[in-house]
Amino acid sequence: MEQTKLKLVLLFGGTSPEHDVSCNSAASVLRNIDMTKYEIYALGITREGKWMLTNASPDEIADHRWEKKLGNKEATICPDRRVHGIRLKKGQEIRVDVVFDIIHGQFGEDGTMQGLLDIAGLPYVGAGTLASACCMDKEVTRDVARRLGIKFAACYTTDRFGFSQAPEKELAAIEEFFGGKYPLFVKPASDGSSVGISKVRNQMELFEGIKLAATEDFKILIEEAIVGRELEVAVLGNRTPHASPVGEILTANEFYDYDAKYSNPASKTRVADDLPEGKEKEIQDDAVEIFKILGCRGLARADFFLSKDNEVVFSEINTLPGFTNISLYPKLWEAAGIEYRDLIDKLIEFAMEEI
Repeated sequence: MEQTKLKLVLLFGGTSPEHDVSCNSAASVLRNIDMTKYEIYALGITREGKWMLTNASPDEIADHRWEKKLGNKEATICPDRRVHGIRLKKGQEIRVDVVFDIIHGQFGEDGTMQGLLDIAGLPYVGAGTLASACCMDKEVTRDVARRLGIKFAACYTTDRFGFSQAPEKELAAIEEFFGGKYPLFVKPASDGSSVGISKVRNQMELFEGIKLAATEDFKILIEEAIVGRELEVAVLGNRTPHASPVGEILTANEFYDYDAKYSNPASKTRVADDLPEGKEKEIQDDAVEIFKILGCRGLARADFFLSKDNEVVFSEINTLPGFTNISLYPKLWEAAGIEYRDLIDKLIEFAMEEI
């Protein structure tokens, strides 16, 4: 008897600065997913916010030719639960079983898309609305880490309005908070892929860094710079999540910025098989605890530093990490014995558990 295929929507693109990353992740999913199990509906969102159902190939999605495909149809996720899926411009409806939202950044992993999918009654891969919103806000995740007793970098929070009203006063307050020590990192509170982040060494650079971060988000974080190794761990599961082996970032730039992540081939990642005794387990345990207390499900990647004094310092948690073949999340699970194709199946199974 022929197996009934699950009807799966692959959501990709989006209006955030991480649009290109999302398209590459979607292309990788399409290249690797088991087509004998799923009937795929690729639903892309352009940078301008136009939704289109496309039959584009993975290569066309990766290099953005998909947007010009003649067969594209305007379509959206319909919030009417009776539809349970996609509504096209001319009123046609397509009922689906599950959604794989691979839109990174704002309006994809910050709870907004998850809210739409919840309203529509559609199961989906990854964290729910509240968990997505909380994890996207780095200040909120640090508050959770504080409750768990997990160490994180010293951090000062400002915002676009307060800073614009009294920049000199705010700069003085920041310098007082950090005891005049530089360098510092300035970052938007709710962006991913290192978008809008600056490493600053004096007050003038601090001023410019805050201005840059404010173009990406209302709330801005200023953090102490942790000198040490950059480590990441993948988490997989729903109610009983598990952590992968720990990976290490070997950045080609001064820090792991957008260029180092996606454009500079000299940046490398590896399984960190030489950590001091007990540190891998400490990082894995911290990642799972943060995942659980924030209410995550499916997948997440937690980022840490290991200081020169071998102290584990939490950085952030990402509920929709990069998902290309070379992204660290699938590579870490491959190191644990889960191939990319099987990882896709597991994530969809976790999504269906939430029905």
